[in-house]
Amino acid sequence: MNKTTRHDTCEHLLATGEQLCLQRGFTGMGLSELLTVAEVPKGSFYHYFRSKEVFGVAMLERYFAQYHHAVRQFLDAEQGNSRQRILDYYRTAYTQFCHDSGFAACLSVKLSAEVCDLSEPMRIALDRGSQAIIAALATTLQRAVDAGEVRLATSAPVCAEMLYMLWLGASLQCKIRRDSAPLRWAYDQIERMLPAA
Repeated sequence: MNKTTRHDTCEHLLATGEQLCLQRGFTGMGLSELLTVAEVPKGSFYHYFRSKEVFGVAMLERYFAQYHHAVRQFLDAEQGNSRQRILDYYRTAYTQFCHDSGFAACLSVKLSAEVCDLSEPMRIALDRGSQAIIAALATTLQRAVDAGEVRLATSAPVCAEMLYMLWLGASLQCKIRRDSAPLRWAYDQIERMLPAA
């Protein structure tokens, strides 16, 4: 098996596992189901991952790496000022959520409460991933403050953490209610948290 094939198999397992976890949760995803859906033999799984927990950590790291890349691309874009880019990011996230019926589209929302008490390594992966997103938001917020675009009631890092928690909580509430209104309300609150200077 060449290097490209090995990478493709590993990537295929992680992508398949993410889709199954979005449907069933981490504990609800059986290893035999993953292997059947992915059409990968058990030996190949254990070639890449010592255990289901190690697989879960790799899956979360992959998810947050893609998430972080997408956030940075959006926030670092040239158009508009930094404050407006943050507002546009959340408006786009809300629109996409509504368009995709995204009640099960976020792995972080799906797994946060489930795995934090079950697996310390997965909890750490979730924390590291979310901290990277918060740091990207904080950097953009600080640019907005430095450019005189926004007036914050607190520091950029604290505000970034509040934005992330607000959106995560609203996303979870959307899943509970099967209604996108909590994200709309969260967006309205974000606009109030980021008044133009």
